[in-house]
Amino acid sequence: MSYINDNFLLSNKTANELYFNYAKDMPIFDYHCHLSEYQILENKQFEDIYEIWLKGDHYKWRLMRNYGIDEEYITGSKSNKEKFLVYCKVLSTAFGNPLYHWSQIELRDYFNCNLEINEENAPKIWDECNKYIKENEITPVKLIEESKVTHLFTTNEIFDNLEVFDCIKEKNYKFRVFPAFRADKIMNIDASNYNSYVDKLGNIKDIDELENAIENRLKSFISKGCVAADIALEAVYNVPTKKEANKVFVDRRNNKELSINEVKIFKGYLTYYLLKLYAKYNIVTELHIGAMRNNNTKMLNKLGLDTGFDSISSENSIKELSCLFDKLNNENLLPKIILFNLNPKMNSEMLTLLGCFQDSSAKGKIQYGASWWFLDHKNGIKKHLDDLTSLGHIDSFIGMLTDSRSFLSYSRHHYFRRILCDYLGNLVENNEITNNIKLVGEVIKNISYYNAINYFKIIV
Repeated sequence: MSYINDNFLLSNKTANELYFNYAKDMPIFDYHCHLSEYQILENKQFEDIYEIWLKGDHYKWRLMRNYGIDEEYITGSKSNKEKFLVYCKVLSTAFGNPLYHWSQIELRDYFNCNLEINEENAPKIWDECNKYIKENEITPVKLIEESKVTHLFTTNEIFDNLEVFDCIKEKNYKFRVFPAFRADKIMNIDASNYNSYVDKLGNIKDIDELENAIENRLKSFISKGCVAADIALEAVYNVPTKKEANKVFVDRRNNKELSINEVKIFKGYLTYYLLKLYAKYNIVTELHIGAMRNNNTKMLNKLGLDTGFDSISSENSIKELSCLFDKLNNENLLPKIILFNLNPKMNSEMLTLLGCFQDSSAKGKIQYGASWWFLDHKNGIKKHLDDLTSLGHIDSFIGMLTDSRSFLSYSRHHYFRRILCDYLGNLVENNEITNNIKLVGEVIKNISYYNAINYFKIIV
């Protein structure tokens, strides 16, 4: 039997009461994920547990590499079953890694399987879960609906075809799917295939034409229900003049090589332009800072992007971020922003800066986003809660994000909710906060769901 029980991560009576009476049955607002809208539309029954559990999940791939597993069993030619069996062996001793918890919870919640994940049980788990998939006709939509998801924002590049969202709407699922606008491929001017991405927007020769194209595409996204945009940066850069940015852009369009400083000039300007644009159209900006991407060029060339070779950057751009926010604020063009910080050393700096730009236009206008990517484990979430309660306001927080390509990853929301309830439950039991359980419970319900609904101004 699995070590996961009803009281998992709940260390006292109050934590249990908070989770089961206030958190457990709340719906999920998935405001940032990387699920495929085409898979949601097609809604094809999964072939086996590997397809749902391991395929495309670079979190799990990374864990297997850390154990010295040959790439053939990760992204190579080995069969789905062979890859699955090896992952179970690896996971069985990955104590403390969030995957050790997530995977076990996913088995229980989505496949009604209570076997402990290890090498001995792996063949039984494979057979039992595949039988469950077939007998219960498990599909993407079924998994999303069983997870009580009401809204889901996919992450879409600026040039993506949006007709699929109309087709999904016609399906009348129990949840709504909207695209979130992402211009990263237009931002990353240093990418080798940059011009091919710009070409998808048209015959664009200068920065004015680029800005017009971006705005027109954003309008198309908005027509499909878009209310959020995403920007991913290793660091924030100074805002140059438009003239300086235009020179860099024109040079790149003419296939000239750019210096590191020129790349920063363009990224600094385009970040500023995008935030102004999002403010104009009341688009919430999800700003992800601190990922150092594609460290292993050999594997990048072999497997491509987002395959498990990114890390935490030590870049400290807090001064540049302050200047950017201040400039936008002075121009009355500072949008709602959810700032996701990947470097935990910068939590206090980020939180205190965000507190300088709050106003009455929204509860928690500038959000300190949930623990993200390398930080969404128990210790990372607890540190986030410690810093948020110390330097911000917990009842303004819009809660957990999925940030995943897996349809099983909604278990992470309950993993977070259990930690949240235990965190507040301990404060109650230690007489550090009120013992008014109803009041604390309402805060938990807000964080779990209602704050996000109100923040994005979604009509339920």
